[in-house]
Parts: sequence; C-alpha cells; structure tokens
Amino acid sequence: MSALSPLLEVEGLVVRYGKVEALRGVSLRVEPGRIAAVLGPNGAGKTTLLSAIAGLVPRAGGRVAFDGAPLGRATVEDNVARGLSLVPETRELFGGMSVADNLGLGAFPLRRESPRLRAELLAEVYRIFPRLAERRDQLAGTLSGGERQMLALGRALMSRPRLLLLDEPSLGLAPLVVREILQVVVELRRRGVSILLVEQNARAALQIADDACVLETGEVVLAGPARALASDPRVIESYLGLGRRTDPGA
Repeated sequence: MSALSPLLEVEGLVVRYGKVEALRGVSLRVEPGRIAAVLGPNGAGKTTLLSAIAGLVPRAGGRVAFDGAPLGRATVEDNVARGLSLVPETRELFGGMSVADNLGLGAFPLRRESPRLRAELLAEVYRIFPRLAERRDQLAGTLSGGERQMLALGRALMSRPRLLLLDEPSLGLAPLVVREILQVVVELRRRGVSILLVEQNARAALQIADDACVLETGEVVLAGPARALASDPRVIESYLGLGRRTDPGA
C-alpha cells in the first residue's frame, strides 16, 4: 500500500433495515495515521456506519476496502485479525470479570502469538491507562464510567489494531474525563493508529480530528478537513452554536 493510499475506503455504502435505508451511498476515507470524525444528529446513521464497516450488520450495496483489500462479507473476527477494531458505544465489557481478564480477551486474535508479545501489549496498555493497572484485579462492573471507557479502549488495543472505530467514546462522561479520553485518542494517532471517530461532542471532535464529515438522514452532506468544517457556517449553526447542546448521535 502506498503512503498516499487510504487505510479505509468506503464507497457508495448502502445499509437497509427492512424497507428502510439507514445509509444511502455513503463514501469516506481514513488516511493512515489520521483521525477522521463523523458528526451528525441523532438517527443520522453514524452507529450503523461503524457497524457496517466492522461487519456487524450486512451491507446492501457499496464497497468497503481496508488496506487496499475489499472486506466483502468478512466477519467481525476476520476484521479484527486484519487490524480493524470497533469500540462500541455500549462498551460491552464483561462486568463479572477482572480488568486484567477483560484485557486478556482482547488479545484473543493473537492467541497463536508468543506469550511475551501479549505481555508486552498488556504492559503498553497499562502505560497508556495507569488507572487500569491500579485496578487490574477489580471487577469491570465496579468501574466508573470513565474507567469502563478506558477498559474498552485498552481491550481493543490488545489486538494491535491499525484502525480503531470509536463510537461515542465521551458518551455519559464528565467533561474532565472526556478531555482525558480524547487526549488518549490523540496519543494513539501519534503511535500510528488511524481512527474513525463518531462523537457527540462536535467541538471536541473537530479539535482533534484531521478530517471530518457530517452525516444526515443516512447521507454525507459535508466533508473535508476538520479545520474547514469547524469554520463552516452550517456546522457552526447546527453543531457548534453557543447555548446549544449537540445531539447525542446514533
């Protein structure tokens, strides 16, 4: 793959739930080592977009390619093995298991690799999230909301992803915790992980993203550099206006 080729390329993506088209001809790209943000109101199809890319919901049309190779009907497990991991809005942790055991499950795609590699990955996650190291023996179900989000991110990192799909990582978190989580997202980019970010906090997302698009009623209505979208009057009015609350997204 050349340095100029997108790591993820979505062309004309269509997803239907029965007779309802949730996505209609959506196209976007994620370049290597960059953060691409997807903004949009509640019900726009943002979560459906990530789910379709990850292989959780079937695609009715269009093309999704990762590292130049079409994903076709690849399963979630296949995509994780290729280096594409989803951190869902629900986080989907195993509350009755410890932090360390949840992280260990994230390394399942690497089960044929050496134990030393898995131990190195675990140590790296603990360096990124020192709070998880402090709580390694604590049950995941007893963690705070911010700690659960850290654990969900850390578990995804245990599979050595090249691309992370992040669905509303700040949802339900206090502002200080949101800032901490988004700083980690920026640090992951610095470490070479590409990121497709769906985020309810449009202002914060545009501050850390390189590229962005706006999804409305299943279609991309605006796309370009994040800095350009942050100064676009339509984005300012709908998502960045003073005194307005950003829609939580879907």
